[in-house]
Amino acid sequence: LKGCAIGGAQASEKHAGFLVNRGGTAADFLALMAHVQRVVLEKTGVQLMPEVRILGEDAPCTSV
Repeated sequence: LKGCAIGGAQASEKHAGFLVNRGGTAADFLALMAHVQRVVLEKTGVQLMPEVRILGEDAPCTSV
């Protein structure tokens, strides 16, 4: 999913484990995280969990 983007949030083209801010909103990042989690789970059976603690109205981003 390297380079995958939603709005202004993008997975790094060098290392997909890092997200790059291209002018994205918190909603863009949460949507991208959920998309990456869903695709990885579907393709590999591996459930990714964020290393960061997400605070705020839209937290948590643990369900896909």
